Formats: sequence, structure tokens, C-alpha cells
Amino acid sequence: MPRYRITIEYDGTPFVGWQRQAEGVSVQGALEEAIHAFSGERVTLRAAGRTDAGVHATGQVAHFDLERPRDPFRIAAAVNFHLRPHPVAVVACAEAAADFDARFSATSRHYLYRILNRRAPPVLDRERVWWVSTPLDAGAMAEAALHLIGRHDFTTFRAAQCQANSPLRTLDQLDVTASGDEIEIAASARSFLHHQVRSMVGSLKYVGEGKWRPSDMARALAARDRSTCGVVAPASGLYLVGVGYAARAIAGGGANVGDAGDDVSW
Repeated sequence: MPRYRITIEYDGTPFVGWQRQAEGVSVQGALEEAIHAFSGERVTLRAAGRTDAGVHATGQVAHFDLERPRDPFRIAAAVNFHLRPHPVAVVACAEAAADFDARFSATSRHYLYRILNRRAPPVLDRERVWWVSTPLDAGAMAEAALHLIGRHDFTTFRAAQCQANSPLRTLDQLDVTASGDEIEIAASARSFLHHQVRSMVGSLKYVGEGKWRPSDMARALAARDRSTCGVVAPASGLYLVGVGYAARAIAGGGANVGDAGDDVSW
């Protein structure tokens, strides 16, 4: 039974999230229905990260098995045809090793958070950024972010409903950069706790506004107390932009479309 790895782009605005649910349209559900429409097979997609409602992706990765081999290029083209009009697209497809697992084989996950920092509201990027009209000090935010790099107990930045067995995570990157009216926050780790990125971004906003000093980020982290966290940033500004895998995990060859591609991960 051949296994296929797909890279997916989607606008999360109209979806209830990645994961299939009893009510509402999910990204997973839309893709599984599209695969069934062209192949006649019912598959279950496993993704690298279960993004929440409203969260977007440019580099989500998932895998599925089919009963017989099919050309990866044709798979992507057929799935994209049947996905219409959903704002989802398969941007790459390849055969994968039999033991490849989009979730458990992943060695890193990369997120980007976009803040539009200007007085005028977004028009073209509505529901794709967090609009903050008060001026933010991106330099102070970058200084505060340094306190979160490394392996820590991230209880402060963990959703109450998080199902992870441990709050310990190793944050490899949390970079804050400003360009024009936009502030971007790039976060990378092997895995994240539920709402961890949005919670860290909301606290960084406090620093940018001057409500917190950069050193207050270290204080909040050390408290290991959810009540000391800043606001949780809205889902609309968050993007899953990439997933890393060891070369041996994705071996399997196959043609591509576009680019040739811990316990609970988000």
C-alpha cells in the first residue's frame, strides 16, 4: 500500500480547524473528501500539526495511504480540482517511505505570526494579521523574546485545555523583526504546546506597548502560572510555514508539484 506525503496551503478563516469535527468544515475533512472524490478510497490524513480554527498554513504536511500506486503529480492535480471552492491547495506531493509519519517523523515545526501595526485597519489582509493600532516597540519585543529561548517549563504560555503530558518544551527560535507597518514573529521548535505561540505573542505585545519591561517576560515564564500570561493573540495572524524532517524519514522519491517539500504537537 503506497504512502504519499503532501504539503498543503490553506486560509484557515472558514474552517473549524485542521481536525475533522462533528460539526463544521475542517481542513482535514475537505482534503479527505477531495481524495475520495478522485480515487474512490476513504483515507485518514495525519498532519504534522493540528492548527486551530482561523490559523493559516503555507507549509502544513500530511500523509495518507492509497490501495494502489498513483502518479504524485496527478494526485495533486486531482485533489486540487475537487477541493474547489475551499481555500486549500496541495502545493507538493511525493511518494513517502512506508514508515514516514507526518506527525511523529517531524523534527521541527516553524510558525510565523504577523502583526499589522498602524492606525488604519487591514483591508487586503483582513483575517490574516493581528491589527494593533497602538505603536509597538519591536526592539523591546525582540529583547523580551530572548528570555524564552531554550528548554523551559512553558506552563505560563499553555492553554488550560492542552493535552500534552509535560509543559517542558525547547524553543529554538523566537525572532521579532519589523518591516514597514508589519511586525513578524518567527517561532521554531520540535513541538509546541496548545496556544503556546499565540500566548507568547500576546505577552510580547504587552512589552511592545510598554505595559511590561523585557525582563517581565522572564518573570512570567518563571512563574509557571497561566494567570501571569498576557493576552492570547488571535488566530488570524498565525501561520504554520514549515515542518522539518530528517532525510531518511522522507526517502521514497516521486515527482513533486511546486517544490520537489514530543507527545502533542501544534
